[in-house]
Amino acid sequence: MEATGTDEVDKLKTKFISAWNNMKYSWVLKTKTYFSRNSPVLLLGKCYHFKYEDEDKTLPAGSGCTIEDHVIAGNVEEFRKDFISRIWLTYREEFPQIEGSGLTTDCGWGCTLRTGQMLLAQGLILHFLGRAWTWPDALNIENSDSESWTSHTVKKFTASFEASLSGERELKTPAISLKETIGKYSDDHEMRNEVYHRKIISWFGDSPLALFGLHQLIEYGKKSGKKAGDWYGPAVVAHILRKAVEEARHPDLQGITIYVAQDCTVYNCDVIDKQSASMTSDNADDKAVIILVPVRLGGERTNTDYLEFVKGILSLEYCVGIIGGKPKQSYYFAGFQDDSLIYMDPHYCQSFVDVSIKDFPLETFHCPSPKKMSFRKMDPSCTIGFYCRNVQDFERASEEITKMLKFSSKEKYPLFTFVNGHSRDYDFTSTTTNEEDLFSEDEKKRLKRFSMEEFVLL
Repeated sequence: MEATGTDEVDKLKTKFISAWNNMKYSWVLKTKTYFSRNSPVLLLGKCYHFKYEDEDKTLPAGSGCTIEDHVIAGNVEEFRKDFISRIWLTYREEFPQIEGSGLTTDCGWGCTLRTGQMLLAQGLILHFLGRAWTWPDALNIENSDSESWTSHTVKKFTASFEASLSGERELKTPAISLKETIGKYSDDHEMRNEVYHRKIISWFGDSPLALFGLHQLIEYGKKSGKKAGDWYGPAVVAHILRKAVEEARHPDLQGITIYVAQDCTVYNCDVIDKQSASMTSDNADDKAVIILVPVRLGGERTNTDYLEFVKGILSLEYCVGIIGGKPKQSYYFAGFQDDSLIYMDPHYCQSFVDVSIKDFPLETFHCPSPKKMSFRKMDPSCTIGFYCRNVQDFERASEEITKMLKFSSKEKYPLFTFVNGHSRDYDFTSTTTNEEDLFSEDEKKRLKRFSMEEFVLL
C-alpha cells in the first residue's frame, strides 16, 4: 500500500515537472538576428551575399565565397526561403506517453535528440529532394513576435498540467495517404516533391510508430543504457540514428544507410561495404550514406583554431549540418557568417501534431527565423554529418575533406581522418539481428565512454 502511494507521488511529480517545462520552454523572448551586408552568408553549402542587388554581378576576390560555392548575390528572400525550408524539430508536448515512463513531453531533456533528428532530416532531403529544393510555401510563414509567443503561456501551463493529469492519450496509427496530396502544385515534379516533403516530416512524428520519432529513438537509446528523461550527447545520438536507419523497413529507405566514425577515424572500405550491401542481380545501385563523425573541438573550451575548418565543412553542399551547441543546450548548426554560427534552436515547446492525418499542418516544422551564436561559445563536443549519394561521391568527398583537414590542422593532429582499409573492430558496423542486443558489447563500451566525456545537455 505504501509502495503504491509512493508510485502515485512519483507520477504526480513527473507530471508537474513536465507541465513546468512546457511552460518554461513556451516562454520564448523573440530577439532579432542581424546579418551584415558586407560578409557572405553560408548555409549548408550555398553562399549568399546581400551587398549587391544585381544577381548578375560577380563578387570581388576575397569576399569569402569560393569558385565552387553556389553564389546568390543580393537576394535576402532567397536566403530566407532556403533557411525556412530546412526541417525544424523542437520540444513537443502532449504527445502519446513514452513507454516505460509517464512522460508526454521531452521539454528539458530531449534537445540533442531533436538536433539529431534535424541533421537526419537534412540528409533525407538531400537524398529524396536534392540541395536545390525549397518549400514553395516557405515565405508564407509569419515571423512570430514575442507577444504571440508568450500571450498564451499561462493558459498553456494550466492546460498542459490538466492534460497531464487526465491520463494517456489515444494512440493513432500513422496511415498517411500521401498520394492524395491536394492539387495545388502545377506539375508532377512539384507534387512528387511535396509528397516526399510530407513523408520525411511524418517519419519524425511524435508517435510510437514513426520511424525516426522520439519514441523510436528512445527505444534504441535503451540498448545503450539511456532512457526517457536522460541527457543525450552528440556521439550517443549519432549511434542511435545509425541504428534507427538500419532497422527501418520502409521501402523508400532501403537505399540509404548511416556510418559512424570510430575514434575519429573513417575507414573507407567499411563505408564502401555498407554502400555496396544492396548490390544484387536485381539491384546494381550502391546505397547512399550519411557519415557521422563525433569529434571534440578542444578541451574544456572550443579551440578557435578549428573555426576555419568548421566554416569549411559548412561550406560543402553535401554537409548535412552539425549536432552541437553550447554548454547545457544543443543546437543544430547549419551555416555561418564571419565568426558566428547560424543555427536552429529546438528549445521551443510546441503542441503535438498528429502526422497520421491527411494534410497535417507543416508550419510548425519549419523555423521562421535563423539564430546566430559566436563560435567561441560553442561547446567542443559535436557530431559532424555528410551525405554521399554513391561510392563515387564518397571517394570524392573523402579526398576533399582530407585536404581540408590537412590545411586546417597545420602542425597539430587533424580532428579526424579517412583511412584506407577496414576497421579492426569489424563487428562495430555489422548488423545485429537479435533485438535484445542491437548494440555490440564493444559498441556499448564506446557509448558509455562518450556519455562520460560529453557535456550535459538540458
